[in-house]
Formats: sequence, C-alpha cells, structure tokens
Amino acid sequence: MKELSLHVLDILQNAREAGATLVHLTVEENLDEDRFSLEVRDNGRGMGEETVKRLKDPFFTTRRTRHVGLGLPLLAAAAERCNGSLAVESAPGQGTCVSAVFQWSHLDRAPLGDMAGTLMSFLLGEPFCDLVYVHRRGRNDYSLDTREVRRELHPVEITHPAAREWLAGTLSQAEEALGLPAAGISGTPSGGKEV
Repeated sequence: MKELSLHVLDILQNAREAGATLVHLTVEENLDEDRFSLEVRDNGRGMGEETVKRLKDPFFTTRRTRHVGLGLPLLAAAAERCNGSLAVESAPGQGTCVSAVFQWSHLDRAPLGDMAGTLMSFLLGEPFCDLVYVHRRGRNDYSLDTREVRRELHPVEITHPAAREWLAGTLSQAEEALGLPAAGISGTPSGGKEV
C-alpha cells in the first residue's frame, strides 16, 4: 500500500468486522526519537493465540469473503523494511491491539496519507463504531472522541450531511494544525529532518 492510512483503514475495518463498538487509534510521530508508530486497539471479539500466530501469513484470513489476508503481512513487511516491527495482542472476548513502529526518517517509509479521508470512510460505514483518535506530532497533538461528538450533535446523527461536512472540516484543520502537508500526506522522510 502506498500510504500508511490505507493500512489504518484495513485494521479499522477488521475491528468493525470483529464486532467492535469502540476503537482507539493513536498515531505518534516522535521526531526527537526518529520513531513513527501506529496503534489500533478495539473491544471486538478478539482472537485466540493460534490465530494471532498466523496473522502474518498472507494465505491466512478469518474472513469468509476471500482466501488471502494481505493487510497485516504487508504492514509487517513495511515496518520491518523501515527498521521497525509489527505486534498483535489479542485474546477471545478481550479485543485486539495492532501496533506498528517505523523509523520516521527511513527513506522507504510510506507517507501517512489522507487520514481525514480514512477516518471519514470508517466513521460513515455500517455498523457505526465509536472512535477515539489521537495524533501526536512533535510537541503538537490532536484528539477526537466520537462519543463526545455524538453527545454534542444529539439528536442529529453523525451521518447527517451537515455533521459530515463539519467533521471532515475539523479533521482537515487538525492535520493543518499538526503541520502535516496539504492533503494530509506526511512529509517524505529525508535524513531525519521534516520537509
């Protein structure tokens, strides 16, 4: 995948398919430590130890609609290529946590991509799943909790056109405030310096 946000969307969709009603997504760009990390933690069904062991196998999937599961193997390969790693923790009835770490400045690290679009795709999907999103970049951070958004909007649904427009604008403004380049694409790594 050309952008890390596409990996995030895949993991978010996996959480929804696992019956999650709440997902925590944390993106951290620690420029001082030259580390980029993603973590997605959900309250879905979870998986047993044997299933977790097979998740990096591209010919294994728990989905019934296809016979391969390329999402996590591709993310693991991308992280390892950038001096990082992928970890999955899960237990039946306890949910799942997927975390990936990359060297921020590594030449092969894919850009973050359009996180605003990724989050909007997830939030407007069915069935609705609440999301707590935290993005830290250097000394700046942004957080969004859809449970709070829905309380503020009540009785208007988050899928209402005006609510969607407001939410998309809020996410785009957050990317600007974090110093992400236009269209939500994270700067290309270049010797550990932001570009």
